[in-house]
Amino acid sequence: MEETASKQPKLANPTLPSLLIVDDKDELREQMKWGLKRYYKVFEARDRPETVAIIEKENIHLVTLDLGLPPDPDGTSEGLAALEDILSISPTLKVIVITGNHDRANALKAVELGAYDFMEKPVDLEVLKVVLHRANYLGQLEKENQDLLKRQGSQNFHEIIGASPTMEKVFETVRRVATSDVSVLVVGESGTGKELIARAIHQQSERRNGAFVAINCGAIPETLLESELFGHEKGSFTGAHVQRRGRVELSEGGTLFLDEIGELSTALQVKLLRVLQERCIERVGGRVEIPVDTRVIAATNLDLQEAMKDGRFREDLYWRLNTVTLTAPPLRDRGADIMMIAKSLFQRYAEESKRKILGFSREAVVAIERYAWPGNVRELENRIRRAVTLSDHSRLIPSDLDLENPQGEFTEKTTLKEARDAVEKNIVEQTLAKTNGNITKAAVILGVSRPTLHDLISRHKVEK
Repeated sequence: MEETASKQPKLANPTLPSLLIVDDKDELREQMKWGLKRYYKVFEARDRPETVAIIEKENIHLVTLDLGLPPDPDGTSEGLAALEDILSISPTLKVIVITGNHDRANALKAVELGAYDFMEKPVDLEVLKVVLHRANYLGQLEKENQDLLKRQGSQNFHEIIGASPTMEKVFETVRRVATSDVSVLVVGESGTGKELIARAIHQQSERRNGAFVAINCGAIPETLLESELFGHEKGSFTGAHVQRRGRVELSEGGTLFLDEIGELSTALQVKLLRVLQERCIERVGGRVEIPVDTRVIAATNLDLQEAMKDGRFREDLYWRLNTVTLTAPPLRDRGADIMMIAKSLFQRYAEESKRKILGFSREAVVAIERYAWPGNVRELENRIRRAVTLSDHSRLIPSDLDLENPQGEFTEKTTLKEARDAVEKNIVEQTLAKTNGNITKAAVILGVSRPTLHDLISRHKVEK
């Protein structure tokens, strides 16, 4: 009795992690609760509505979920729907699925949909304790990492969301180049967030208290771009009624970001080269040299080396700008970052529009992960904003995102073999991206052997 009494306070310990046991059989819930109440603050639910109510009200850390719930106790539809509801409310919650010993296929499907792990009946309580302990530990690490990323993101990375290996390399390079004043060239496809990377470099540099001045060299007519960059004196041309400082001067003590630098005319390339070499400018119509102290970060989605061969870009300017090259990876190469970004954007636009949409349906998640995203983060942002604004569904579905055919469009002239090969290649690429190039994991997801996957990679010339 003394031993029991000494341990009794732990049962009510508010610091214990919380566990929700979802099962329609009272005796099974009681058995699990009896075996686990020393280690967890236990909640119980008999069906999907009770589960959703508890998840929305309580701070739940772990869930054990029987897939056979009423009104489909002999099937899995209600259990899988409950899993979708749980992860829509709390995407990081660790769910351990409990399933029949002849229903491994649905257990694996649940894991693909976001469940942490599965166990077959009858449940071995000691094994379940180990799985729950490991899941809780991982959940704590993920929460700490997310909190750290949020703090770093708000302070240093200006809403750049990502934890994939490709983005970790970007973050590390940003940290390194920010400590110096070297010129940086950010390269990458349109919509990959090159300006956000430039802002992150500025924010972490010694120039963070100065201005960050951005100009898109491809969006301003050439006749006006020189004045925009270097300013003009009063009366220097028709309409110049007052003296005006240009973007270079306005970035004094800070950072000048030149987006789409490859669109700059040859004449303006010469003037920009002088800024980099001599650290001074002359306004349009002026004769006085004005010293400037600014750091230049340029960005392009063009191949500047090809442009140099064609004579469209000066080699000396290229090497002045290209002290350090930083590549913004395309969204399709960022694995799990895709859904992380999608959920963040969804939350932002749902809050802005005050629309009560729960999240993404299972089909929408699959469509998002399989789509190649040629427009990268900018395209993802536009599709989600439009979907949140126009959708009539409780959860976004593929048609809301205009992703009903995520493998791509085919023309009337496309043969069946070409269409099949295109879809096959796309799925292999997306799966490899999702697993960060892990062949073994990708083979499991695709349901093929490793040699078969290697053959697919070779046949479709997929980059690993």
